[in-house]
Amino acid sequence: MRNLLAIFIAFIFINETAVAQNTKLIDSLRTELKQHKKDDSLKVIILTKLHEKLMFSKPEEAKMYAHMELDISKKIDYKKGIAVGNMHLGNYHGNRSENDSALFYYEKAKTMFTEINQTRGIIFVNHSLSDITRLKGDLDGAIKISKETLELIKTHEKEGDLKTKFIGAQHNALSNIYIEKGNYKIALIEAFKALKCFEDINHETRKADVLKQIGDIESGLGNHEASIDYFNQAIEIYERFEDKMYAAYAYNSLGISYQNLKDYNNATKNYELAISYSREVEDNLSLSNALHNQAELEIIKNNFTEAKKLLLDAKTIAEKEDLKLSLVNAYDGLAQVDYQTNIFLEALNNNQKAIEIAKSIGTLSHLKDLYKYRSKILQSLNNNSEALLYLESYQKLNDSLFNTTKSQQIEELKTIYETEKKETEIALQQKEIETLNQEVEISNLRKGLYAGGMFTFVAVSGLLFFGFKQRMKKNKIEREKQEAIYKQEIAFKKKELASQTLHLVQKSTFIQELKENLEKIKQSPQLFKVEFRRLVMLLKKESAEDKDWEVFKSYFSEVHNNFDNKLKEIYNNINEKEIRLASFIRMNLSTKEIASMLNVLPESVLKSKYRLKKKLNLDKETDLNVFLSNL
Repeated sequence: MRNLLAIFIAFIFINETAVAQNTKLIDSLRTELKQHKKDDSLKVIILTKLHEKLMFSKPEEAKMYAHMELDISKKIDYKKGIAVGNMHLGNYHGNRSENDSALFYYEKAKTMFTEINQTRGIIFVNHSLSDITRLKGDLDGAIKISKETLELIKTHEKEGDLKTKFIGAQHNALSNIYIEKGNYKIALIEAFKALKCFEDINHETRKADVLKQIGDIESGLGNHEASIDYFNQAIEIYERFEDKMYAAYAYNSLGISYQNLKDYNNATKNYELAISYSREVEDNLSLSNALHNQAELEIIKNNFTEAKKLLLDAKTIAEKEDLKLSLVNAYDGLAQVDYQTNIFLEALNNNQKAIEIAKSIGTLSHLKDLYKYRSKILQSLNNNSEALLYLESYQKLNDSLFNTTKSQQIEELKTIYETEKKETEIALQQKEIETLNQEVEISNLRKGLYAGGMFTFVAVSGLLFFGFKQRMKKNKIEREKQEAIYKQEIAFKKKELASQTLHLVQKSTFIQELKENLEKIKQSPQLFKVEFRRLVMLLKKESAEDKDWEVFKSYFSEVHNNFDNKLKEIYNNINEKEIRLASFIRMNLSTKEIASMLNVLPESVLKSKYRLKKKLNLDKETDLNVFLSNL
């Protein structure tokens, strides 16, 4: 995932400029630097501009200018230059995923910005500290820092394009963190907030960042075709501004979406572009990821020699830069290549290395898959007893992550609900304040009229009419307030209904998993002990199907105005199964989705629809979906 450390830089000494590298301007700055012999604050500003223009396209040259600005600032005791120089060096190391070094320079920068009371500088550094906290795995800590930074911006920054940009960048950062938490709906909300900010100020490159982010979210939700559209929009902007560093990340993500759609030609094309751009801008994190993804594609196509070459390159880069997650992916890929080419002992060795690193960084989702693959390798070596142990470890982790996912979904619904509730309360408070101000104005007007002795019939009539209008307006606000509360309650019930629908879907998944486990026992009696315990546990978890349907029906009835009662009024002999089918149709679920939830074939759903239509006495011209939607 692309680094976000650079989103808040390049605005301390210069006005907002495009990120595109203007060769003529850079040459002019280099010339100006050579001609300016005196070590003063003006020279520091020139060095700052050069660093900011080159930090992505030529990071090593940019690093040299950052050291120069820091050295000169220390020499002339220019504290602002010292703070900015440390921040720039922090950015350099942060963009290379050298987080300990980045943290060292950021802390120095923050100390100096605090000493000279530079709030904006603190905002920039806090943004970067949030990103490092995210990379270290403390996602809640990163969210806390980002939200604090957002409040700092709203409180201390003056209104204008720059404030809007900073706010947008924070929403974008929050979106990125929520993606890693798996809270895709909240991530999407934050991303669209960021997109609106950047569209309001017509900031193309930051808009591209958010478009790429939205593409990642859509991909995470499995909407790969939608993600491709967002990635292409982002790439068009990156290419126009020659922003090759971020374009590399976008091409890599685009390749993943095409691969998920099994469009391997387009996937290869985009991975190759990502690799080329990553090498050009010397971004080893992006390069390692792109090499691994290309290798994964070669494994799918059974090109094992080419896959191994790519994975070894990715491993070398990951070891050099200490990119642990990339190293896990590289060893895992090598294990897969070895397994496919029947080199089982080497596959086991590479798998073990991947497991050790995954444990050290706590990436449970990777560890789960590594345990499962190790079980597969051990079975090929006829080591069935150890294979069973790793299969058990996989099942335990899989269950744990499944429960975590469900908790995240509940947390996500709660966060969305509380956010909407807070926004509604703020809006209502603003309306009440406006009403109070209007009442004060009326009171002052009355006092003025009494004091001046200017009462006339027309004036009194006008005042009464004005007062009547205000009372009408106040009553209207009260009605709107009550309506907002009702809407809020309905929205909450809709979310609960969605949650219950998800739970019913998960039940059908459970049944499928149950079938698969039974097949495993049938095919391999050695697995009976492990799988029997697994089946008992699953059955205990899923023993309340009727209760789940009653909860679902309760929420559905509240949201859809007693839908089941209306059906019974039309045909009082309708049964619960038919009401259940009608409810799913009312929710616009497809035949395939209904079949999955009811654990039947799609053909059975079509037959049930036909029987339901006949029971409701609908003629051929009447569409069942339309009839139930309008009921």
